Amino acid sequence: MNSVTFAKAISDETRQQIMSLLCCDWHCVSDIVDKLSGQVTQPTVSHHLSILREAGLVHVRREGKQVFYSLNQDAVADCCQDLVQSFAPATV
Repeated sequence: MNSVTFAKAISDETRQQIMSLLCCDWHCVSDIVDKLSGQVTQPTVSHHLSILREAGLVHVRREGKQVFYSLNQDAVADCCQDLVQSFAPATV
């Protein structure tokens, strides 16, 4: 993933909140909606998850009809490292 795709994926505050929720656990869309205290609707969460999935920032697991998501921490770390190497190489 290039830095522009990564930056676009994490540029939204709601996506950042979703990423925080998925950091160390698996959640389905309805769990995420509940944990965001009704701030966003199910279709909105699904849309944001789609963006994160296309960027490779979440893992997806299917259990019957339910789809569960977890943060792809390795991808996040790799992208952050690439940004540092591109824009702040003196700090590496």
